Amino acid sequence: MVANVLTPPVAVPEIAETAIEFPDNFLLIDLCGEYDKNLAKIEERLGIQILRRGNHLLVIGEDGSRKAAVDVLNALYSRLESGKGVELGDVDRELRMGASEAGTEPQAGDQMELFKGGPIEIKTRKKLIEPRTDAQKAYVQSLFKNELAFGIGPAGTGKTYLAVAVGVSMFITGQVDRIILSRPAVEAGEKLGYLPGDMKDKVDPYMQPLYDALNDFLPGKQTAKLIEEKRIEIAPLAFMRGRTLSNAFVVLDEAQNATSMQMKMFLTRLGEGSRMVITGDRTQIDLPRGVSSGLADAERLLKGIPKISFNYFTSKDVVRHPLVAAIIEAYEADAEAALR
Repeated sequence: MVANVLTPPVAVPEIAETAIEFPDNFLLIDLCGEYDKNLAKIEERLGIQILRRGNHLLVIGEDGSRKAAVDVLNALYSRLESGKGVELGDVDRELRMGASEAGTEPQAGDQMELFKGGPIEIKTRKKLIEPRTDAQKAYVQSLFKNELAFGIGPAGTGKTYLAVAVGVSMFITGQVDRIILSRPAVEAGEKLGYLPGDMKDKVDPYMQPLYDALNDFLPGKQTAKLIEEKRIEIAPLAFMRGRTLSNAFVVLDEAQNATSMQMKMFLTRLGEGSRMVITGDRTQIDLPRGVSSGLADAERLLKGIPKISFNYFTSKDVVRHPLVAAIIEAYEADAEAALR
């Protein structure tokens, strides 16, 4: 006789609903977004359903996801009440970081006060920048706190963008006198000599991402004037040799393409009253075969030195198109498989 085997019952997630009332119907329209695009993003990310009933939103789903959605919706509504807008990027930020910061405003005074529980906001001439992930938040904290900071991770994680934003913020508040942005002019399939024009024309295409970031934070005419006055400099890494960079906010982008000698040269340019940020992606090295990356050497040699911070990003911190994160994960998985 075969004994009966008792299978334990499978717990079925409880589907319930929560109604949220929003008193200002105009703010509710902004909260939902054009064609309810903001609600659709929350539904897709959390696997819940949101129905609109007058000035109420009905959230339907499992307990954990439903509570997360309610927190995000309340945080976004609080943001609208404070006079700020809500775009898809703001929705993404709340979904990534949670609503623990909702309703709190930055403290007055020194920017370091922002690290005492309130949201981190970087003020520039054109827009207010807010980190969208915990890694970005820790990175911005390091940029304000440390004289030398490294940001290492894949493309699209905001390493350079946030560094330039902090540089502009410190410049317009008088904490530094200059902004200096640099990159190694390393070819990725094309030779500099084959490009038309003088040296500036040849180099500018390599510097374009830095120009793009600056133009996001400063009016175009002001940027052009500051560049003309040398208060903002955008130059290849080779142009840094022999200089002492004092009272400046200095960013070295694409640092994985600096050689060890170039990296040592650049790091020793740091002068009094300056901040220096090094950003790079260890998976996108374009140096010739056999030439070691200065970023890897700096990471190995400097990690134990106080007041030098290292912040790391992963595909989870990508804030570009969602496909970018998927592409990075696919390449990472392939690289891991090759090592087995």
